[in-house]
Order: sequence, then C-alpha cells, then structure tokens
Amino acid sequence: MFSENTIKSGCVEVICGSMFSGKTEELIRRLKRAQFANQKIAIFKPATDNRYSEEDVVSHDLHSIKSTPISKPSSMLEIEDDVKVVGIDEAQFFDHSIVDVVQTLANKGVRVIIAGLDTDYLGKPFGPMPSLMAIAEDVQKVHAICVRCGALANHSHRLSRSKKLVVLGEKDIYEPLCRQCYNSVMASGQSE
Repeated sequence: MFSENTIKSGCVEVICGSMFSGKTEELIRRLKRAQFANQKIAIFKPATDNRYSEEDVVSHDLHSIKSTPISKPSSMLEIEDDVKVVGIDEAQFFDHSIVDVVQTLANKGVRVIIAGLDTDYLGKPFGPMPSLMAIAEDVQKVHAICVRCGALANHSHRLSRSKKLVVLGEKDIYEPLCRQCYNSVMASGQSE
C-alpha cells in the first residue's frame, strides 16, 4: 500500500471486496488522513446510492464524510484545480466511462481513491471494477467474515430472490460468505 507521505504525483488506488468488508471505512480513513494533511479533497458517489444519506458517503458502521452525488463519471472532471485527492465510493455502480475519467484525473496529478464491490451477487466481476483494478498502482482487497463459518468472506450472497443486478440493501438482503459456504448455498439454491 502507498504511504500518503510518499505520493508525489497522480495515482489510482482501489479498495475492493465483498459487502461488509470495510471498503467504505477504509476509503473514509484515507480521505480523512488527506484532509488532516491539508490536502484538498473531492468525494463522489453514485446518486442512486441513498441507503444512509442522500449526500454523505457512509460506512456500515455509520462513519461518514461529505460527498457529491453524481449520475455520470464525467462530472468528476469539473473539480477545482487545487484538488489533490479524489475519493469515489461504490464505483461498481458507474458505467465504464469512469475508467477514462480516473485515468484523466491521475494523469493530471490527482490521487484517486476508489472503493467498490469487485464481484456481484453471482460472483461475477462487477461493472468497471476489473478495469479500474487493472489501471491502479495499488489494489487492496479487504474481506468480511463469513456469517456461516467464520472464515474470510469474499462473496456477497443475496438473500432475496431478485434477479436484478443492482439491489441496494444491507444485512436484510446480503450476507458475506466464504467461497465454500457461498458455493454450497448457490448449489442448494438457498435464499429467502
């Protein structure tokens, strides 16, 4: 992982993992450290993600930081010239144009910190996340704890029967599972 003190030029950092793994918490931690170091920051999230707040980025344990909800990634290019760090939460919900936007920001000398789900509820790569991970200088994969066996969890198992790709929810709709428990549940067709 990069040290906040050694980054001199633009770069891309990705924090990825399953639901309840601490992605947003880590994003907020890095952004608050940048603020403490008097670096000007800009934070973005998808306008569709209003689970805890219309505007703030909020972690599952309710830590928060002010953000700007946006509908399209190109809006991030409108930041002020003195912004040194851009934070992006729930990046998997943006379209693939986010990859070019992130590249543009990093090439202009901005440190871009991205948090998002790496896989969807079916265990498939989610939206632009694989491409963002590929262009990043640093990728940190964080894990939840499997609610069934206590092992490291890397899957977001959906408890509802919805087949929609995006279903916003919390512990009422998703649970973190390890590979073995996820495969067992998917093979048996268990869900509410």
